Amino acid sequence: MNVRLKQIRLDSGKTIKEVAAALGMTTSAYAHYEQGRREPSIDILKKICIYFSVSADYVIGLED
Repeated sequence: MNVRLKQIRLDSGKTIKEVAAALGMTTSAYAHYEQGRREPSIDILKKICIYFSVSADYVIGLED
């Protein structure tokens, strides 16, 4: 999941700081998701999917 989160962000041209602010969390909290140190809750995953217009199945690796 962490690799996909980073790739989605890079493809969108956003910084970690921009994404974190849009999702209402600290930069370090979002960075931990991309680094694989933490996994987002269902609520945060939903916000990420809405923000980037991607499916949860894509983010968690169930589809390409």
